Amino acid sequence: MNITLIGMAGVGKSYIGKKLADHLDYLFIDTDRLIEDKTQLKLQQIVDDKGDEHFIKIEEEIILGLNHTEDSIFSTGGSVVYSEKAMDFLKEKSVVVYLDDLFENIEKRLENASVRGIVGFKDNSIRVLFEERSALYEKYADFAVKLPEKADFKDVLVEIVEKIPLFEK
Repeated sequence: MNITLIGMAGVGKSYIGKKLADHLDYLFIDTDRLIEDKTQLKLQQIVDDKGDEHFIKIEEEIILGLNHTEDSIFSTGGSVVYSEKAMDFLKEKSVVVYLDDLFENIEKRLENASVRGIVGFKDNSIRVLFEERSALYEKYADFAVKLPEKADFKDVLVEIVEKIPLFEK
C-alpha cells in the first residue's frame, strides 16, 4: 500500500513523509526531488524558464511514472492537484492524505516563496493560491489531517496511521 501526502508548499509534506516512512518502514519518494533529478534544474528554474504549464506537465509525467512502487510514501509538490490525470493515478495507487494547516502558518513558512518554484506564484499571492488549492486538496483527499499549532508532528503520524486502514485501496 502507498500513501500520498498533498498540501500547500511549506506544510511539511517532506518532513512528515520521511517520519512516516521511517515509522512504517516504507520507501520515501519526494516527487519534487524526482523532477529536479530528471530535469537537472531547480524547481524555480523550471517555473522561470519554461513556465507553470510546463512544470505541471513534468510533474504529471513523474507521478505517472510511479507505477511499480509499493509500500511507499509519496511527498508531492503543492501543485500536483492541478493535474487531474496525476491525481486520478495517485487516488488509484495510494491513500491520499491532505495535510491541512492555517494560512497564517503556511505564510510564515513561505518567506522564501519567490525561490521555491511555486506554480502560480508569479501571478497570484500565496493567499490566492492557498484558497484555490485548498478546495482541490479537499476534493482529492481520502482524508485530511489538521496540523497542530506546535511543530510536534507525532500526533499527526499517529492520526495518519490510525486512519489509513479505513481507506486502504
